[in-house]
Amino acid sequence: MSDSYPHVQLLIANEWVDAASGKTIDVRNPATGQVIGTVAHAGIADLDRALAAAQAGFEVWRFTSVYERAAVMRRAAALLRERADGIARLLTQENGKPLAEAKVEVNAGADIIEWFADEGRRVYGRTIPGRNLAAQQMVIKEPVGPVAAFTPWNFPVNQIVRKIGAALATGCSFLCKAPEETPAAPAALLRCFVDAGIPPGVVGLVFGNPAEISNYLIPHPVIRKVTFTGSTAVGKQLAALAGQHMKRVTMELGGHAPVIVAEDADVTLAVKTAGAAKFRNAGQVCISPTRFLVHSSLVNEFTAAFAKQAQGLKLGDGLAEGTQLGPLANPRRVTAMEQIVADARQRGGQILTGGERVGTAGNFFAPTIIGGLDTKADLFNLEPFGPVAGVLPFDRLEDAIAEANRLPYGLAAYAFTRSFKNVQLLSQRVESGMLWINQAATPSAELPFGGIKDSGYGTEGGPEALEAYLNTKAVSVTGV
Repeated sequence: MSDSYPHVQLLIANEWVDAASGKTIDVRNPATGQVIGTVAHAGIADLDRALAAAQAGFEVWRFTSVYERAAVMRRAAALLRERADGIARLLTQENGKPLAEAKVEVNAGADIIEWFADEGRRVYGRTIPGRNLAAQQMVIKEPVGPVAAFTPWNFPVNQIVRKIGAALATGCSFLCKAPEETPAAPAALLRCFVDAGIPPGVVGLVFGNPAEISNYLIPHPVIRKVTFTGSTAVGKQLAALAGQHMKRVTMELGGHAPVIVAEDADVTLAVKTAGAAKFRNAGQVCISPTRFLVHSSLVNEFTAAFAKQAQGLKLGDGLAEGTQLGPLANPRRVTAMEQIVADARQRGGQILTGGERVGTAGNFFAPTIIGGLDTKADLFNLEPFGPVAGVLPFDRLEDAIAEANRLPYGLAAYAFTRSFKNVQLLSQRVESGMLWINQAATPSAELPFGGIKDSGYGTEGGPEALEAYLNTKAVSVTGV
């Protein structure tokens, strides 16, 4: 085990504790495959304690001044920023992403917390002129209640801060089931809130059997709101379970982002931005560009430049100096990449670069670009969630838009064009929750972040994100 990697415990009522059973789960470094630590495995008794703490914490936090809530959140953000280097090293050890990317994630998390802290002070109700002049009519916004959050391993800090920021800013308590494969960074994040002086029970953290925990927390009467980031298949199951119990839900699910490179596009810009984004976090990003739809007149130039860029990436341990592409987070992703490439080969696809596992230790897979496929290939239908991209030519922009909209996903999309007419067409017709034109993704705290269709519903950015954590109450008072 690693001396620099902790045994990760549960957080219940501001206390760090082992599971009542003493059970633990091994944590492995994806760059080596070696066990580096353990994380506590919660059972039902632990969940009951965590739920009781969340309810008690909610009764305190909901009646805490929004100014004090903001102050606590800002102190937590400051601590997160102070501890960013250490937390980033933990994140890289358990997730595999390059250390530079991990540091960006942690510092961006502090920014998001600060933004929500301030936005919580702007949760306003309103007064409404009444038909009876003796009556006063008001609309009041109230916190929905304790929140159960389920977060993924690809962004262990970022995916929590988007949820915890909105929850705490609106007065909700927050119980997080974080990923067992990457537990130390989430624990370090929650420790910042405890050390910032948040009341006991307002934040909690559990790990264990994902299905057991979700099946217990979601129906539980204490929980009033569910938020999940993960695959579409699992998201549908959890949304259905929440629906049976009339629980409010935010779902940020899978994607298969198209990149449309129009006839008048700046090819150099497209390769530099979308190409680099493709291999960020080894492609394990819900908004990762995957289907590169390139005008026929540009496809050869684009493909050659894209392949050259991929071949120049330095693959290695995320903690090693200069690493640009780390390992995949777990062996399951390697298997998935091999299956996608095998399907492409069988269909006559051209492996322009990559296409295979690298080395025998760890979960390394070469950055891969594939051409010569039609839209029936797995690569153009199944979210790869890894460093594999496909290039498909088109002749008419309308055909590219049709292909972009063909799949049931609708999370993110990208486009490159110099034409205002094309910008208008793309903006109006591309079916996605987010569209970035002539730039890489910039999912800042103040922008909505979420999808449509099978990519989920609700948003985790902008003032719209807070609405999902609020109840609306109408109050009418007449003098007596």
